[in-house]
Amino acid sequence: QSLLFGFLVAYMILGIQFNSFVHTMTVLWAVPFGVTGGLLVLWACGDTLNLMSMIGLVLLAGLVKKNSIILVDCANHVRETGKNARESMLEAGLVRLRPIMMTSLATIAGVVPLALGFGAGAENRGPLARCVIGGIFLSTLITLVVVPSFYVLLEKINNWLRSLSVDGKSSSGMALIVDEKQSKQVAVNS
Repeated sequence: QSLLFGFLVAYMILGIQFNSFVHTMTVLWAVPFGVTGGLLVLWACGDTLNLMSMIGLVLLAGLVKKNSIILVDCANHVRETGKNARESMLEAGLVRLRPIMMTSLATIAGVVPLALGFGAGAENRGPLARCVIGGIFLSTLITLVVVPSFYVLLEKINNWLRSLSVDGKSSSGMALIVDEKQSKQVAVNS
């Protein structure tokens, strides 16, 4: 439940941040891959889905989104220069590859001592750390390929829908919009 609630809250916050529901879907597309990686590592290590591993999954859902946010935000800034979705995502991938890899490797390195079981109570915190390591590793690899592809695909679909809506408008509707603009201009001028 908390994972779904976190997903919903993240969707709303990202929708506000990007002013777009399309880019929000692109960012959240990486979360299932992170959760899958975490569950695969738990299964491979023989860990159970207990309270600590579930906390790790919720933590992982938050950590995984950062890679997508970095890529999509940079691509949106590049698009403001007039480039299309594919060119902007290619440039964003080149510019943001190093920060994505550095933060992912730093996160993995930070939880390795917990995963190896050093210290008191390590057997309780171990599943959390192993879940985070697996999820970050898989989501970083997949995010660098899937999120840019999904971004470009959604932009193509969005442009296609816009072209359908522009072609489907009647000329009288367009005249109405022009008349409203002219009446606003007359009211401002007088």
